[in-house]
Amino acid sequence: MSLSLRVQRKAVEPVRPAGPTPRELKRLSDIDDQDGLRFHNPIIQFYSRDASMSSRDPVVVVRDAVAKALVHYYPFAGRLRELEGRKLAVDYTGEGVLFIEANADVRLEHFGDALQPPFPGLEELIFDVPGSSEGLGTPLLLFQVTRLACGGFILEVRMMHTMADAPGMVQFLAAVAEGTGRHGAIGAAGVGARPAGRAEPAASCLRAPGIRRGAVHQGHHPAAQRHGAPLLVLGSTRCSRHPVSSPAGPPGACHHV
Repeated sequence: MSLSLRVQRKAVEPVRPAGPTPRELKRLSDIDDQDGLRFHNPIIQFYSRDASMSSRDPVVVVRDAVAKALVHYYPFAGRLRELEGRKLAVDYTGEGVLFIEANADVRLEHFGDALQPPFPGLEELIFDVPGSSEGLGTPLLLFQVTRLACGGFILEVRMMHTMADAPGMVQFLAAVAEGTGRHGAIGAAGVGARPAGRAEPAASCLRAPGIRRGAVHQGHHPAAQRHGAPLLVLGSTRCSRHPVSSPAGPPGACHHV
């Protein structure tokens, strides 16, 4: 039986860094500005209802956490420019990313136990804002938080792949997770940490933290699709620097789609 998904979205809004950020133009590395990487990579994450979070709106929590994380990862709040020879550079404009608040008239269990692609109504869960996927001069990140009728929610993220690979994406989302805690502090190093012997690091070279093997792309593994992914990006106030779910069971599943 196919799932009929009706999503009501509010107007798209920008989310800018919660504090001041540098203004400069940084060239991407030769690896990162390849034509084959000039696309947006979507991620979808499902979260069941958490009684401890009942007094907190996931839309507000995520939106505020994104703004905090952008202070540390300010290139994501900028725009891509094309220089001579089609060389890509990031203009640290601080214009921010796109954010969509949405509601769906379905429950988490309606998606089935497996929670694996293909997902019904994917275009509703990650709305393609007209003109936002051009790459040059457009937002580098798009977030959509969709509340579900059961009290859970779905987090959808679309990121420009030239800006980060999988470890870099996980590092940024881990910083967002830290920002969802009630204290709201983010301890991630962001883009400020410079590797030794590197005079001018490329904007898209983010130093990944010590992430367990298996925490990345775990949603693709058959075992993880049966039991849920161990990567916990958001959820309760128990999120830590390396937010991995407890053996008691993860709140949802994470997939690249």
